[in-house]
Amino acid sequence: MRRCAVERWACVDVRALPLQLLLRAHPDWRAMPAVVVDHDKPTGLVLWANDRARARRIGPGMRYAAALSLSRELRGGAVHDAEIGGAVTLITRRLWCFSPRVEPSPRERGVFWLDASGLRHVFPSLDAWAAGIREDLREIDFYAVAAVGYSRFGSYAAARSIACNRVFQSVDEERAYLRQVPLERVLADAALRDTLFKLGVETLGAFLDLPAAGIRKRFGAEAYELHRSARGSGWGPFDPGPILEPVERRGPLDFPEENCERLLFRFAGMLHVLLGELSARHEALKTLRFWLKLGDGAEHEGEVSPAAPTLDANQVLLLLRLRLGALTLTASVTEIGARALGVAAAHRQLALFQESALRNVEAAQRAFATVRAELGDDAVVCARLCEGQLPEAQYAWERLYTLAVPQPAQVVPRQLVRLIYAPPIELPPSDRREPDGWLIAGVAEGPVEEVIGPQIVSGGWWTKEVCRAYFYVRTRSGRWLWIYRDHHRRRWFLQGEVQ
Repeated sequence: MRRCAVERWACVDVRALPLQLLLRAHPDWRAMPAVVVDHDKPTGLVLWANDRARARRIGPGMRYAAALSLSRELRGGAVHDAEIGGAVTLITRRLWCFSPRVEPSPRERGVFWLDASGLRHVFPSLDAWAAGIREDLREIDFYAVAAVGYSRFGSYAAARSIACNRVFQSVDEERAYLRQVPLERVLADAALRDTLFKLGVETLGAFLDLPAAGIRKRFGAEAYELHRSARGSGWGPFDPGPILEPVERRGPLDFPEENCERLLFRFAGMLHVLLGELSARHEALKTLRFWLKLGDGAEHEGEVSPAAPTLDANQVLLLLRLRLGALTLTASVTEIGARALGVAAAHRQLALFQESALRNVEAAQRAFATVRAELGDDAVVCARLCEGQLPEAQYAWERLYTLAVPQPAQVVPRQLVRLIYAPPIELPPSDRREPDGWLIAGVAEGPVEEVIGPQIVSGGWWTKEVCRAYFYVRTRSGRWLWIYRDHHRRRWFLQGEVQ
């Protein structure tokens, strides 16, 4: 890990980054109360709330359904980690224009530290430099504030507590300001803040006056780490990432082209150059993004990703052939381009003893990559459990990028497997109120001989009210079916089957 001597620190705080990403995706929500939830369900937990939502007493920690009951105009959505990671990468690249040493915070998404030493020879003043950072991020629709100080924690605490940029002119000015910073600006744990407030500790200066020996025992690890950081001993070494220029090639074609094979040949020449540049940087190709400019002015963009980061051009060309073959072009291609996104190349060591599974996981990864290249990224998915009231809301399909190695555990009791049909299958009407004796699965399966239930599921008043009565029924043939009666629709449905 590199250790960099820093004379002047700068901290850039992109306030509530997930909330800003949500409002960027939905610009019409800016004038309305909006929240970020961990998942877009009534049982979702509110993580971030804008000022209009807070004015309606909606804040982090509430359930989405409870927040909706306080405001009919409330808008909310989930922001995934991949979106936040992409935004951090984008902001980091913009900050490289102002300092060659930029370190995104691994703990707080949206906080960045910059080395501001020696920049007075490039910019008129540090005030102008900080103003340039704020204006540059506003161009890509991010609101941020920057603080320049003489210590890492000093710049961080100032950035978290101000509404506009701040540049400290001396160490004494920074220390005097830090003592006045409200404790709630730098301490996230609400329960810990309430405990300290009861003791009259409301500012950072009052918190620093507490004896360090008893902080961990009385208030826990988080308060102890904050106390150490404020005193300058809790931070790790400054470790900025290297500046990496995008590996990209673009060029016009000599003649308009429509043939997929000839386009692939032109891409092959670009690909070998891109892989050579990645290899010189000790990186492997993770994703290849390409674009085609057509004669009618239209543009097609796409990307392919191998099963694992690689420098093998043949694997990438195979995926690119499938993706190009699936495109429908409205005119001939006049210009092509490609950009290689790389990651640090892994050095794998041969094991002394072979303990791998009989299944070839790498072959499965390559097969999945081929399917994604031909049919799209949504062709390979897996089920993920969710919190929901209805059975169909208790799981969701998400993209599968990495296949985990199976690790089966020995189970003594035999488990019943429940199959869920999506959507539920409508059943023929029954003449009787109870399903006993009903030919639910046809004459071949026989009538219903055993019934377990009902289990009532009622709710959904915040969107559309649902009332269902669930039953487990066994037919004469031995099949166990999971059915329900929708009281509002007055119909029976087959939800699933137990095997």
